[in-house]
Amino acid sequence: MKTDPTETGGLFIGRRPGTKPVRYRGVPVRGSAGRRAVDETLAALLLLGEVVICLLFWGPLPLAWLWVGGQVKGATDNVGAAILAAFAGLLACLLIGLMGMRRLDQAWILVRRAAGHDQRQGKIGIVFAITTVIGATAFCIWFFLFHGPGSVLQSGGG
Repeated sequence: MKTDPTETGGLFIGRRPGTKPVRYRGVPVRGSAGRRAVDETLAALLLLGEVVICLLFWGPLPLAWLWVGGQVKGATDNVGAAILAAFAGLLACLLIGLMGMRRLDQAWILVRRAAGHDQRQGKIGIVFAITTVIGATAFCIWFFLFHGPGSVLQSGGG
């Protein structure tokens, strides 16, 4: 099979290196009851860690980086530097958090398989979706019921 781009008109044909599908062995062997209990507890803790990291995306991290941006603004009197510091820091924290969630998800799959479950897929998508709904709902409740959308509605519409 020709895979060199010079031989295929510039197209990469075939699979990229390192993207081979994971092949699992047969159904995992179930261990003793004590071992399964330890593995189930560890799996629950790993999943809880994923949820906590994902919930950090919806409040504590943005607030912390807004505070850092405020400190930069106070120290430099430069709004651009404050915005850049807050945005870059938040983006870095989000990416590091996603990398951590992915590692926890892979560990969760391994622990579930060690507990005797035929676990082949992680829960990172479901965790992210549920925490997104929770975070967006909490934000909307805070915004519309407690804070308000701004002076346009408070001043009588004008």
